[in-house]
Amino acid sequence: MGAGSPVSRLFAPEGEFFLIAGPCVLEDDALNLEIGTALARLSDELSLPILFKASFDKANRSSGGSARGPGVDEGLRKLEHVRRETGLPVLTDVHDPAQCAAVGEVVDVLQIPAFLCRQTDLLLSAGATGRPVNVKKGQWMAPEEMRGAAEKLRSGGAGGIAVTERGTFFGYGNLVVDMRSFELMRESCAAPVVFDGTHSVQRPGAGPGVSGGEPRFIPTLVRAAMGAGVDALFLEVHPEPSRAPSDATNMLPLDRLAPLLQEVLAIRSAVRAPVLRG
Repeated sequence: MGAGSPVSRLFAPEGEFFLIAGPCVLEDDALNLEIGTALARLSDELSLPILFKASFDKANRSSGGSARGPGVDEGLRKLEHVRRETGLPVLTDVHDPAQCAAVGEVVDVLQIPAFLCRQTDLLLSAGATGRPVNVKKGQWMAPEEMRGAAEKLRSGGAGGIAVTERGTFFGYGNLVVDMRSFELMRESCAAPVVFDGTHSVQRPGAGPGVSGGEPRFIPTLVRAAMGAGVDALFLEVHPEPSRAPSDATNMLPLDRLAPLLQEVLAIRSAVRAPVLRG
C-alpha cells in the first residue's frame, strides 16, 4: 500500500477524521460480519471512513487461562473475509516482529499495543511492511515520550503513522485521560492522534483475573475528546458486550454507536467552525 492510498492518507498529518471500530478479539465469521456490516452501513450513511478492528491474539491478557483468539493464520483468514464482504479496511494488533510481514500482506493497518509501544524491533518490523501503523501510548508514559515510537516507525518505513491515547495509570486499577495529551502528542509525533474511548474506561485488575470497566463513561470521554480536537476515534463495539470473550466490561453496545457518532460529528463541526467576531 503506497503512501498515496486512501487509507494511508488518513494516517498523515491533517488527514481526514476517521473511526477505528470492531470487537476486541475476532470471533466466528457470523459475529465478525454482523459488526462489519453495521460499520460499513454507518460509514456510508455518515460519509465517515471506518476501519474494522479485531485482534487475532490477545497476548497480554490478565490471566494465562483467558481466551486469546483464533491465532494468526485463522485470524488473517477471518479479517480478509470481513474486508471482502464489507469493503472496509481492516486493522489488527501485532505482538512479535516475526508476525509483521505475514500480517502486513493481508491487513491495511498494523497496530502496536500500548504495553509494547517501546519495543524497537517490533516497531521497526511493523514499519518495514510499508503499511500504516497505529501505535498506542503506554499507560505509564507522558504524551511527549511517544516521539520515540513515531521516529522508530518512520525509520522503519511505515506508510503512515497514528498515535493513540488510551488513558494513563492513576494509582492502581484506574486510568485518567489528560485532554492536553492530544495536542502534545500531535506536536511531538507530527501524526494524527486517536482517542481510544473504550480502553480508557478500563479498571485494570478489577475482576478475578480480568480487567473491569465503567462503560457508562465512554460517551462522556468521547465528547470531551472531540471538544479537545482529537483527529480520530477508536471504539470497541459488540452486539452483546457481556458475551464477548475479551473486554466485555468496557465495550460500547453496537446499537449505541450510531447516535454517539452523530453527536461526535456535530461536536467536530462546532469546534472547527470559524469564530464570529462582533
